[in-house]
Amino acid sequence: MTYPILVLGNGPVGQTTALLLARWGLPVVLLDGRPHRDLIGSKAICQQRDVLDVWDSVGVGAEIARRGVTWTTARTFHRDRELFSVRFADRGKSPFPPFVNVSQCETEELLDAAIAAQPLIDVRWGHRVVGLTQDEGGVTVTVTDGTRLHGSYAVACPGGRGDVLRTLLGLTFDGASFDDSFLICDIRTDLPGWETERRFYFDPEWNPGRQVLIHPCPDSTYRIDWQVPPEFDVAAEEASGGLDRRIRQVLGDRPYEIVWKSVYRFHSRVVDRMRVGRVLVAGDGAHLVSPFGARGLNSGVLDAENAAWKLAFVLRGWAPEELLESYHDERHAAACENLDVTSATMRFLVPGSPAEAEHRRRVLERAADDPAARAQVDSGRLAEPYWYVDSPLTTPDPRRPFPGRPARGDVPVPAPGILVPDCPVTVAGRPDVTRLRQLAREGLTVLVGSAAPVPAVEPPVTVHRIDELDAGPTLREALAARPDEIWLLRPDAHVAAVVTTAAELTTALRRVLGRTYEEAFA
Repeated sequence: MTYPILVLGNGPVGQTTALLLARWGLPVVLLDGRPHRDLIGSKAICQQRDVLDVWDSVGVGAEIARRGVTWTTARTFHRDRELFSVRFADRGKSPFPPFVNVSQCETEELLDAAIAAQPLIDVRWGHRVVGLTQDEGGVTVTVTDGTRLHGSYAVACPGGRGDVLRTLLGLTFDGASFDDSFLICDIRTDLPGWETERRFYFDPEWNPGRQVLIHPCPDSTYRIDWQVPPEFDVAAEEASGGLDRRIRQVLGDRPYEIVWKSVYRFHSRVVDRMRVGRVLVAGDGAHLVSPFGARGLNSGVLDAENAAWKLAFVLRGWAPEELLESYHDERHAAACENLDVTSATMRFLVPGSPAEAEHRRRVLERAADDPAARAQVDSGRLAEPYWYVDSPLTTPDPRRPFPGRPARGDVPVPAPGILVPDCPVTVAGRPDVTRLRQLAREGLTVLVGSAAPVPAVEPPVTVHRIDELDAGPTLREALAARPDEIWLLRPDAHVAAVVTTAAELTTALRRVLGRTYEEAFA
């Protein structure tokens, strides 16, 4: 009997996990403790290009992008003076914009529709998990009414409030919470010229000493975040007329409608383990970061993709169970990177000492005219895929050393561990495949230069000549590929290796699979 995979939590990360597992042909039971979907508020609005690409692999990425508001520029101001703007590089020719803003509720509705059309996914609302055990035969969860469900593996996506599941798994969730709160309002109005850009204001006259972030959303709606004192009371602010005054300081006299409002405190936390036996932990259940950089949901979707392909390879017999340990290695490192980046932003936004506050004041005052000071201004480094350069699955290439974190808005040059640039391709007999990342997500993909030998492989490995995929220079130049090279791409489109011989390719395949290539395909 083939037991399903249990996905615990039906938020966007759980939805994505379920759809990706089903795409690999695996049955899923998707559980959530709520009685139904709560479609309230915009929540996580900012979806990054490479996450749209993941969603496109399950049939919803293009529609999410179509419904969202595309923005291509991030502007940062000190008071009323612009300090700098950032635009976002694309080494290939992705069909998706750098970022789109769309309500999380709308994203969830589109994912729900895809799930409803997928016979391999069984959705069960009102199933709050209160017990979990596991052994060599699988994972068993108990829900509130005493029902017990058994699965081969589980992916826990309980969200930031998943204390019960973290406790059942014996996980710690160490980190910090920030004292200042943030008032978030979705406001429907017209702001000509602001429709395609993110605006961040340090110390504007209408929020002195603190910050304001403004994002465009669909339907002439803008998401405005005000940093406010810890004791802020939104009900009292609204009753006194202070909320209207606060909004009009940004909008002026134009009419507006408040669609949704809330007050949040932000946290920086990460679990000590993202794999506990047969359970993988993903999304906000594993890591919480401040939203200045849009690294929460975007990172959670990349957790889902990493978990799904590895579970598929294990369950199909292409890799041993030990491959799952690399899920922790890679995604915990990604979570710590996001924690480091967003915590640095929060320290700049909310200085923890008079010395830090003075440093920020001096940096901001100098930044208008001093490029060195401008580089120190931290208004949030926006979401980007993690680079698996130190992963146990990655074969280093001394000709392509990783230079470190690229400049804001830039992407690293392709190398082992890096997400491959997307490019148009043509595959003989496959009109359904038009992009490199579509091809990569079908298994392990080998790209061969014009002067390199063509190795013999077995599924799920496929081989393609670079020049046959793209007769022009686009793909070759995007990769900076040499004629004698053989590129190995993982099922999540990250580069696993760049080698020059069939023997080196076999070694790289062994490293990705966690066993010898011959054992995997005997």
